[in-house]
Amino acid sequence: MSPPRYTDYGELPGRLVIVEGIDGSGKSTQLDLLRKWIISQGYCAFFSEWNSSPVVRSTTKMGKDQHLLSPMTFSLIHAADFADRLDRTILPPLRAGAVVLTDRYIFTAFGRDVARGVDPEYVRRVYRFAVKPSAAVYFRVPLDEALKRILTGRPELKYYEAGMDLGLSDDPYESFKLFQGRILEQYEKMVPEFGLHVIDATLPIAEQQRQMRKLVSPLLSGCLRRPVMPYARLTQEHGLSGHYLSGRSEFDAGR
Repeated sequence: MSPPRYTDYGELPGRLVIVEGIDGSGKSTQLDLLRKWIISQGYCAFFSEWNSSPVVRSTTKMGKDQHLLSPMTFSLIHAADFADRLDRTILPPLRAGAVVLTDRYIFTAFGRDVARGVDPEYVRRVYRFAVKPSAAVYFRVPLDEALKRILTGRPELKYYEAGMDLGLSDDPYESFKLFQGRILEQYEKMVPEFGLHVIDATLPIAEQQRQMRKLVSPLLSGCLRRPVMPYARLTQEHGLSGHYLSGRSEFDAGR
């Protein structure tokens, strides 16, 4: 396998932290906790997630709803989604020095597309315009545990989530295990190839978050911080006044 291929966008003072894992690995929960912690530390944090570009969202939804997406179409439409998000929601805050957190990155395509039969080297070439992450975390979870988590709170699996488009099984649950098992194999191959940091997703949530913060904390030095202004100065500079804003406010205590 060829070494990782990324594009050099020059000096990017910000930090890019991404999380990966099969469906039900708990990565989204951990990223949300990490984002709130980073903000609490006074840093600017931006969030981007897989398949969220407004440019292709309606097309993707239509294709999924009507089961129109072939493996190659599925691959390319998500590449278009990623390209738009990279340009609009990832690179700008990185150039400003902020922390960017993404729920899934190019490794999701490397796992899902290859599991659907697309050539792995081809997929890597398609995504060669990606920026290299500052930290890439892979949440490792057994298939049975992932399935149990997904089905908690909703009655059934989604068509493409279960890999039903591949004809692996008429039973959605069996198809899910077979399809996600293929993706799991790809993730395990990517751990040494891309240097993914592995976290045991069966550990308590608090312990997983502790490991996340330990990994990310050293990366925050020099990143863009959120402006902090004393309450009285804020009201004065913006011409705010009124009965409840006059004099020294309790919000100024300790400033």
